[in-house]
This record gives sequence, C-alpha cells and structure tokens, in this order.
Amino acid sequence: MRIGFLVNDIETERAGYTTVRLAMTAANRGHDVWFINAGDFAFDTDEKIRARARTTSGKKYKTTVSYLKVLKSETAKVERITVDELDILMLRIDPADETGQRAWAKTAGIIFGNVALRSGVIVLNDPTALAGALDKMYMQLLPQNIRPRTLISCDRDEIKAFVRDQGGVAVLKGFQGTGSQAVFMVTEGNRANLNQMIDAIVRYGYVIAQEYLPASERGSVRLFLVNGEPLRYKGKVAAFQWVRTGEGMRANIHEPGQTEAVKLTDAHFHIAEAVRPRLVQDGMFLAGLEIIDDKLIDIDVFSPGGLGTAQLFEKVNFNEAVIHALEQKVDYMAYYRRRFDNVDMATL
Repeated sequence: MRIGFLVNDIETERAGYTTVRLAMTAANRGHDVWFINAGDFAFDTDEKIRARARTTSGKKYKTTVSYLKVLKSETAKVERITVDELDILMLRIDPADETGQRAWAKTAGIIFGNVALRSGVIVLNDPTALAGALDKMYMQLLPQNIRPRTLISCDRDEIKAFVRDQGGVAVLKGFQGTGSQAVFMVTEGNRANLNQMIDAIVRYGYVIAQEYLPASERGSVRLFLVNGEPLRYKGKVAAFQWVRTGEGMRANIHEPGQTEAVKLTDAHFHIAEAVRPRLVQDGMFLAGLEIIDDKLIDIDVFSPGGLGTAQLFEKVNFNEAVIHALEQKVDYMAYYRRRFDNVDMATL
C-alpha cells in the first residue's frame, strides 16, 4: 500500500515517536511510506492534491534511530507526490505544538485531507471529525458518568462558585489545550491566587474547571484504542501507567513522572466501551485514552503517542497490529471498489 504520514515537521520527529515507529513498521512490511510536513501540500491547477514528501529506500531497518536518520538525511528520496493516489493518509499533526504564526498548521491535514477523500484515499482519523475535536468540548460529548464534573466558562464568578462547590479544591486548564498553557491545581494553600490562575488561562479563551480526582496524585493510565476497541496483539493490550514522581500537585500539575506496566481493571474496559460508539460514529481509527480510576480525563485523537512504551512493558510490537489493521482497510476498499464512506471504513 501507499501510505502518507502527515506531521508537524519532519525535523522535530524523534526516534521514539509513535509516528516514526508506525512508519518504519510499514516500510519493513514492504509498503511505500511517505512523510509530509504541514506546509507541503498543494491544490494544483488540475484540481489534484499534491505534496512535497520524503521516503527512504526499500531496505529494512532494525531501529527507529537508523530509519529516522536516513529519512532526515540527504540520501532520502524527496519527491512531489500525488496525494490523491495514496491508499491511506494518516493525519498525525499535534495541534498543541502549533501556536502563534503557525496556528494554520493545526487544520492543514483536515483541509487537504477532506479534499483527498473524494479520490478514495482513506484519511485517518476522519478529518471532519477531527475538526470538531480541536478543543476540549469533544470530551463533553462522551457519557457524563465516565467524566469528572466540569464547568467551561470565561466568567470569573462562575469559576469561583464551581471551586467552592468542590470544597475549594479543583483543577483549572485551558479549553484549547495548547501546550503553552498552564494547568493549575487549586487547593486551600493557594486559593488566594485563584484570580491569577484564572487570568493566566482566560487570556487564551475559555477555562475548564474540573473536579479534582484524589487518585491523580498517583498518576494516570494510557490505553490505546484501534477501530474503537482496546488495541490487542498476541494476547496483550496496549496500555501503561504514568506515575507521578513529584511531591504531589501544587501550582502546576505538569510535573515529572515515570512509566510502569499497568494491570487493567474492569473500570478501564468500561470506559473504553463507553466511548466506542462515539469514536466509531466519528471515524476515529486510533485514539489514546487517559484514565484516572474510573474517570476519563482526556482523549487524544490527533497524534496519540506512547505505543513504544506499551511495547516496552508488554513485550509485543503493537505497531504491527496497527499496520495490519490499515492493510485490511486497503483490501476492503479494493474488493468493494471504494464504495465505503471514509467514516465507515475508518473503524472497520
């Protein structure tokens, strides 16, 4: 199959990134793999989507380090490809990395991916659904019983009232979820600074005030879903535990942590099942859930990462399972002469 990976910028890709792992796995399985930067698309005068892209030679690679080194080197093949002739276009741009003058890059894949759909390219995750997931409201479309209690507002008094209703303890974060924004833990010790915390977030837009989950002191679980279900390979499930190594949450909850193996519980699988209908309806092929106890605190449908970490603990290569799922989609489309809508094909 011919597969393109759209990334923010190939120069910022790292050997441990999930995108690189998936691309190398596809290349080693004999597929034609291309990397495209956010700014390298073009809508040509013949109304075809093309892009300046790069690929490696047909050899197999033992490590992502060697694969990425070749991909970034002068020996890499750089060519202006016709995106409409790809079998699959994987949209792997992280919107949180694009702010300021590059804010346009957040929607590059969505815009050009939507046009590529008309030529029968399978675009994952579905670009129309991704457009609706650019902010944290997407989380609020999921079942209420699996989410922390949440208020979204710009009104200082409403936010303060929510914090009071939560016993004076709450989490505040930005609606857009950009990486530059702070995430604050409001406690009895720093409540006098609540105005400053709100100001630090509201300058970027709406504030999310959220119920504090005591178990967050210990960290969270990352669980991967493919085709709307937990990603399984050779009897193992792709997941891991992130454990906080700081001295508990204080002003800003972005603190150091480490990863560990995780024993998944019924609560984790219940959450996965609860979000499955929405992900299937929206054509979200690959997603990453962040879970604390029995609550879903975040969902990544743009560039879920950490498959390498899950592989480290479970001792199986989950990238193989993901690429196999893509191969099946290409086979389906060929057999049925591309008669499936992209949203339906995304999670078959």
